[in-house]
Amino acid sequence: MKDTERVSELFKHFSGEYPRSVSPLPRSGSDRHYYRLSDDSGQTYIAATNPDKKENLAFLSFTKHFRKKDFPVPKLYSEDLKNNCYLLEDLGDLTLFGYSRQVRTSQIFPRTLINVYKKILEILPRFQIEGRSGLDFSVCYPRDSFDKQSMMWDMSYFKYYFLKLAHIPFDEQLLEDDFNRLSGFLLQVDCDYFLYRDFQSRNIMLRGDSLDPWFIDYQGGRKGALQYDLASLLWDGKADIPYDIRSYLLEYYLDQLEQYLPVNRDAFIEYYYGYVLIRIMQAMGSYGYRGFYERKRHFLQSIPYALKNVEWLLKNVDWPIQLPTLLHVLEDMLESKALKKYTKNLEKSDLTVTINSFSYHRGLPEDPHGHGGGFVFDCRGIHNPGRYDEYKSLTGKDEEVIRFFNKESEMDDFLINVYQIVDQTVESYIERHFSHLQVNFGCTGGQHRSVYCAEALARHLLDKYDLNVILNHRDQESWIHNET
Repeated sequence: MKDTERVSELFKHFSGEYPRSVSPLPRSGSDRHYYRLSDDSGQTYIAATNPDKKENLAFLSFTKHFRKKDFPVPKLYSEDLKNNCYLLEDLGDLTLFGYSRQVRTSQIFPRTLINVYKKILEILPRFQIEGRSGLDFSVCYPRDSFDKQSMMWDMSYFKYYFLKLAHIPFDEQLLEDDFNRLSGFLLQVDCDYFLYRDFQSRNIMLRGDSLDPWFIDYQGGRKGALQYDLASLLWDGKADIPYDIRSYLLEYYLDQLEQYLPVNRDAFIEYYYGYVLIRIMQAMGSYGYRGFYERKRHFLQSIPYALKNVEWLLKNVDWPIQLPTLLHVLEDMLESKALKKYTKNLEKSDLTVTINSFSYHRGLPEDPHGHGGGFVFDCRGIHNPGRYDEYKSLTGKDEEVIRFFNKESEMDDFLINVYQIVDQTVESYIERHFSHLQVNFGCTGGQHRSVYCAEALARHLLDKYDLNVILNHRDQESWIHNET
């Protein structure tokens, strides 16, 4: 049975009717597949399929537990463990990472974004302390705690998928000795809290005008130390939080934590940077596997941020234990010509993607760069809300029109195909150091369908790549979003 058939049957079991539409969402780095479903009323849902039964069991068990405690996680509507699928509340499309890319300009980290992080840090201790009470840790996968074995797995991941593939030399036994010393040191703190494991900006959704945080992808949760999830959030590579703001948010978290238990701040911070280091190594192992081994180039774009973080740690942290080989390897990594070959010009692409919406009545948009105009996608085959009186005065940026398109499977299918085509060209243009690409979306009036598609592609590109986006609704308004 195909995934779409499985999730349709699951939805029918939940609602009594088949969904009006089933549309795949863009793939992530895991084996999980997500689909957006809609019913006849226009309400949308998220269905997930995942062949890993133990991971599914962990996610479902944690979701039920957190919902009972009124944590901001999605509602679970239905599940079918036999067929490896489940149905969830739709939390929308705006991640913390995506919002950050929208509101940041260069190194300016706006107050609105700081306030969102503060909201998240107010909730994190609830997961860690309240969340552990009554939680069934027997379903944790692959282990029930972030113990020595888990740490050694992560550091081996870094060793074999990053250091080896980036051609960084090391002494196998001496590096292993340092890994053992580091893991032994990290396990000296209390490790009896709930550890979310992947507490990073793409796993936090923001909802409503107040940008309230909601949380997903905690299926890797287990017992562990408080420091780990904080390190995951504040040292999330491409989130690229300035160091002074990291320090401020660290202190803010400790303020929140003190509402639950007494905190020795100096001791907490001493272990904290050790957890920052092991988290960065785990992430770099992932970048190496996805980027070097699987040749998915956009994962390599995270490496310069990780290197910058490693450089800061080496310059600013007085390590309380001896890690001579590991620190030497990290220094060699920063100076590696082989690694610089991969990361050259990846911190920021010179590519600018201009995205236009337009009305066919006024003809195609001109290309001021002289490259012939780039892509032109015809949106007129999609159901047009402009045919209905209640939408005629609105545009594809208005919430009512967005809800209209959310229940149209043809729109989701159309955009999935657009993303695949445009992503291929974007990655080629970045690789070849091209400076500009133009993408045009046309519809009858340049008001609803084309505007919605242009907005969606802009969000998609800013969420996935480090580039500049110019968004122009030619027949509505003109505005520029530079990600610099």
